[in-house]
Amino acid sequence: MVSTLLRPGDQALVAEERRVLETLRDLLVRLEATPDSLEQLARSIQQLEELFLVVIVGEFNAGKSAFINALLGAPVLKEGVTPTTAQVNLLQHGEQASRVERSPHLHVLTAPVDFLREIAIVDTPGTNAVIREHEAITADFVPRSDLVLFVTSADRPFTESERQFLAVIRDWGKKIVLVINKVDLLETEADLQQVLGFVAEHAAEALGSAPDTFAVSARLAMRAKQGQPEHWAPSRFEALERYIHGRLDQRERLRLKLSNPLGIGQALAGRYAEVIEGRLSLLQDDLRLLDDVEKQHAVYRQDMDRQFELRMGEIENVLLQMEQRGHAYFDEMLRIGRVVDLFNRSRVQEGFVREVVADAPVQIERKVSELIDWMVSADLRQWQQVNAHLAERRRQYRDRIVGDPELATFHVERGRLLESVGREAQRVVEGFDRQREAASLAEGARNAVAASAAVGAGALGLGTLVTVAASTAAADITGIVLAGVLATVGLFIVPARRRKAKEDLRVKIQGLRETLARALRTQFQQEVERSTDRLNEGIAPYSRFVRAEQQSLATGRDALAESQRALAELRARVDAIA
Repeated sequence: MVSTLLRPGDQALVAEERRVLETLRDLLVRLEATPDSLEQLARSIQQLEELFLVVIVGEFNAGKSAFINALLGAPVLKEGVTPTTAQVNLLQHGEQASRVERSPHLHVLTAPVDFLREIAIVDTPGTNAVIREHEAITADFVPRSDLVLFVTSADRPFTESERQFLAVIRDWGKKIVLVINKVDLLETEADLQQVLGFVAEHAAEALGSAPDTFAVSARLAMRAKQGQPEHWAPSRFEALERYIHGRLDQRERLRLKLSNPLGIGQALAGRYAEVIEGRLSLLQDDLRLLDDVEKQHAVYRQDMDRQFELRMGEIENVLLQMEQRGHAYFDEMLRIGRVVDLFNRSRVQEGFVREVVADAPVQIERKVSELIDWMVSADLRQWQQVNAHLAERRRQYRDRIVGDPELATFHVERGRLLESVGREAQRVVEGFDRQREAASLAEGARNAVAASAAVGAGALGLGTLVTVAASTAAADITGIVLAGVLATVGLFIVPARRRKAKEDLRVKIQGLRETLARALRTQFQQEVERSTDRLNEGIAPYSRFVRAEQQSLATGRDALAESQRALAELRARVDAIA
């Protein structure tokens, strides 16, 4: 147990590291980290309670088993020219040699070797073994290590597969020592220096810095330890053992023991910090899209209001011209010379309808139809623009998530909503029936005018309603005129009745204009609100998801930043262990 390595003051540091790592684990659970990431972090926390762990990795023909046997001074592992390790072998101290199969992929071996009292050794399958599962086993076990001894062969130093595997180990922040085995196969010192230079150069490129490197012959070292001391110096093994037993004393092992879980924690925290930043960046694009849609719709509403007032001005101008014609008509009819004509009420009414009302109802109906067509077209254009935005966003989204498995769950939900909203917008655009929409608007406008004017609409058109209202006004006004004429005829009565008729006509036209404007404006606002509600309802799930995710991710980002700060502080304290 790691407790055998601790001084009294170290327990608090170990407890603090465990707390910080467990806090990070809980955070990664909330961030929906992958099971592999969570498993690696859980193992690193468990690692704090285990013996110092040295993991031996390399290709199957690098002589790893022979190297371990030489290190232990006993033939604990089977050696051979073909892959002899088909599983992970965990070597621990025991009073007797034994092998226990914990699982098909993990065997625990014990041996009465003092080296194993405080250090456990892990022998892994070769990274290039014929059985491809070996690589997965090795890659899964390496994150648990405190020290990695990377064994390469002097006759085939630093192959491409070894370089790639070193890069994987580097990402976990492991302490790595390079061992060049089988140097007894080299004929001259110059050959050895050439191999050392080659390995040092490429290892530095793969790791970012030059690791500690030792050139040895495990075969000669084993012979020396078995009674042939003349092979000890040529084996070059003494420098490596001095390094392991001297430099890796209890305090150094403790430092490495605590450093490795921190390395895993920092690697995971950094990875998911990038994940969160990627998600937030993606959501920023979504928010810009939603903001564009909202701004466009605001402009759409403003344009609708402005255009409506302009078109209503045209309709009111038709009524104003009718009023002006009415004044001219009364000036012509209500005078002494036309008194006889005034007694023919039907002629007065017919003349009023013909000359004053004229084609005003037709013009009004045409202009209202143009207003309706414009509203229908504007609504369709708005949906087309939203649909185009969503289609482009879906295309960008698909391009961006390629090869990004860490965002799988996030993308599934977000992609589903994008597709759903996009389908709804596409459905509205493709199923948009201008005639049906226009007919519905026309019916609403006609009913609104009829209700406002207290006239039964029935099957009447808007122009007919205007005609009825105008004809009623004509009957009322001519009634007033005729009543005055019948009462008396004189120089003062006729002008007074003319003024009265004009004023009543103004009031009637004003009432008709207000009734028409109020009814159409109310109907217009209802249609704009309906269009807005329909659009908002269509994008609401997407909008809610984006805004909720942004808030959640911002909280997660802050929490991750705090974890990274705590991990960095612990790293400094661990590095200071003397």
